[in-house]
Amino acid sequence: MPRARRAMRRRSVARVAVGTAVVAGTAGAVHHHQDQKYAQKDAAAQQEYDQAYEQGAADAQQNAPPPAPAQPAPQEDVYAQLERLGNLKDQGILTEEEFAAEKAKLLGS
Repeated sequence: MPRARRAMRRRSVARVAVGTAVVAGTAGAVHHHQDQKYAQKDAAAQQEYDQAYEQGAADAQQNAPPPAPAQPAPQEDVYAQLERLGNLKDQGILTEEEFAAEKAKLLGS
């Protein structure tokens, strides 16, 4: 093969290699730019969602009905409790000492 042909062949291979490198580099840069653009869109959408969620939570707190007041526990009449203890003692379920201890608890002595 003559020298001129070899030189042209080398140049054409070099041109193809350079062209491929340029195309690959451009494609990489475009891909990187698109990734950044999508990441920014995702971040903006997430921020918008977070703000809407916080606003909804604040609205829900403001519109929540106030808690109902606590009802006092019904207290059984002390006399009824003493009567019940007396019945338990009369039935033999409570001993005289147990009856006296429970009676003292009820009367606060």
